[in-house]
Amino acid sequence: MMMRVLTAMMVVLVFGGAGLSETAKPNIVLIYADDLGYGDVGFNGAHAVKTPNLDRLAREGLRFTSSYCTAATCTPSRYSLLTGEYNWRRKGTGILSGDAALIIEPGRTTLASVLNDAGYRTGVVGKWHLGMGGGRNDWNGLVKPGPNALGFDYSYVMAATGDRVPTVYVKNGRVVGLDPDDPIEVSYREGFEGVPTGQTHRRELKMDWSRGHNSAIVNGISRIGHQRGGESAWWVDEDMADVFTVEAVSFIERNRGGPFFLFFATHDIHVPRVPHGRFVGQTEMGPRGDAIVQFDWQVGEVLKALDRLGLSENTIVIVTSDNGPVLDDGYKDGANELLGDHRAGGPWRGGKYSVFEGGTRMPTVLRWPSRVEAGKTTDAIVSQVDYLASFASLVGERLEGGAGPDSENVLGALLGETERGRERVVLHAGFTVLREGDWKYIPPGRGTRDGLGPWSRVRIAEPGMLFNLRQDPGETRDVAGEHPEKVKAMRARLEAIKAEGGVR
Repeated sequence: MMMRVLTAMMVVLVFGGAGLSETAKPNIVLIYADDLGYGDVGFNGAHAVKTPNLDRLAREGLRFTSSYCTAATCTPSRYSLLTGEYNWRRKGTGILSGDAALIIEPGRTTLASVLNDAGYRTGVVGKWHLGMGGGRNDWNGLVKPGPNALGFDYSYVMAATGDRVPTVYVKNGRVVGLDPDDPIEVSYREGFEGVPTGQTHRRELKMDWSRGHNSAIVNGISRIGHQRGGESAWWVDEDMADVFTVEAVSFIERNRGGPFFLFFATHDIHVPRVPHGRFVGQTEMGPRGDAIVQFDWQVGEVLKALDRLGLSENTIVIVTSDNGPVLDDGYKDGANELLGDHRAGGPWRGGKYSVFEGGTRMPTVLRWPSRVEAGKTTDAIVSQVDYLASFASLVGERLEGGAGPDSENVLGALLGETERGRERVVLHAGFTVLREGDWKYIPPGRGTRDGLGPWSRVRIAEPGMLFNLRQDPGETRDVAGEHPEKVKAMRARLEAIKAEGGVR
């Protein structure tokens, strides 16, 4: 205990100057789940699924109750996390197809490039979904630009999602295991003659689709988009968590001398949910529940590696998610039927695709044993868009010009040293809403999805909806009519933020 206190004092003393010294700079591991809801984890009250590794992080670190992604879908949140810019400020940042062009311009300041400039070895493993190349790529050669043009020294990723082609891994711009005598072709415009699809061969699928996912068949599962050739490189869904975890651990081992930054963006628990056989049946919720157990295992393997290599004390581990939970999201995997009394969104209303809190309020923990007090909980408002400015401050890097326009330095809140985070945060799910203190304002004129899929749709009439999240965390009582001045003020504030270029 005394050694930990002395270490923490040394770090604080160094941090009080121009920045951390090379030896004091912590390693950073950001584990990014996909579609994991606030209530899907034990430390937020889940009982139907066990998450011992995530619960360990919560005991040993700081748990957040008001931590937000920026959008209720995947590509937009990833864009904001890396660039420090709200996704709605930039066209083309919606959910991307598998062959979309890279939507972050090479050379732009990103979380990875800032840490790289500070002397970090940087790597991304897992789901990318920010586009690669120039669009409509030839996947048989070097596909660039990609993650390596944005500050990552190493990348081992899937281009988009598990339910979209191409169904291959891409390492530093090249498809892994591709046979040059069997080139791969990808199309999002039309199918390939004679190639089976989820429509023509539906009875042969091992997981049936409920909507949309009925084109190319890979591993007995039909996907979005068409593909043929390159079969030696096709992934096996059941092995995906193992493949990505081995890559993540290997990156840590290769860079144990530090400092390093690993962005470990898992595919779990996104559809298609096809966990490895050793996780099947671990819950009574079917593939979705079992995929949560598999995700927790991946977190545990990273923690084991850090312990084994003696790196845990000075490594920041953050676990969060890109958006809220969803049940049926295109495949018949029993997610709705087997849910039971499990509350995937916790106390919050809505989920993925929704502007209600369940869409963007994320399960989040941060552990840094040498600096962050264990076992604490904070209600400070923080957003993933703030990681850029906050970690730049941590390592002594200055954001120049218009870099990270919406990223606020909330490092004190992230480290549990203050309860003061953001005063307000803008959230997005097709349109923008504003949380300011205890209040949440949803403007009129647009509808939003409610529930976790299949969805009902809520229409929002004038003057919009207003909720007091402290008194009504489930957003069940619209009080806009009782507080017209608050509605007017928050509506004006939201419009002003949208008109501005960002907080910086």
